[in-house]
Amino acid sequence: MGHWLVIDLEATTEEGGWPLEEMEIIEIGAALVRANGQEVAHFQRFVRPLRRPHLTDFCRTLTRIDQASIDSAAPLNAVWPQFERWLHGHRPRLAGWASWGDYDRRQLQQDWQRLELASCLSQLPHLNLKRRFAEARRLPRPVGLNSALQLAGLPFSGQQHRALTDARNTARLLPLILPL
Repeated sequence: MGHWLVIDLEATTEEGGWPLEEMEIIEIGAALVRANGQEVAHFQRFVRPLRRPHLTDFCRTLTRIDQASIDSAAPLNAVWPQFERWLHGHRPRLAGWASWGDYDRRQLQQDWQRLELASCLSQLPHLNLKRRFAEARRLPRPVGLNSALQLAGLPFSGQQHRALTDARNTARLLPLILPL
């Protein structure tokens, strides 16, 4: 069976949230895993937002990403090609990509279009693991990542709301969702 790429994004926001159109990616985390959830490789980069380069207090508190990390980061149109180069060597074994919920897919599609970026991910199937977990567990409605881990008897490992950590924790649920 092929590998899966689990992606998590952190983005600019304010308490109460912003519409997707106003959010910008500030961190990309991706864990390349086998179907059993075992990590094969990973990618993590900070991204400098262009429209609202100064993070809100809420965003800094939520993600624990400091302004200096964002100020010294490259914008998405420079970071995304780095991601694609990293992914290129793994592409032949890639079965698809996944995220917890649909936000990450929608944000990426919006930004690829806005910045005219190409991505091999657009040719691969995407799994909304939040929805698939709820279906697999016959839950009345989808739950957050931390709740899903608790239901699976797994503790959250690391700092929440950091892209690579969230991607790795999401990947731990993959074996419970994918048919083996």
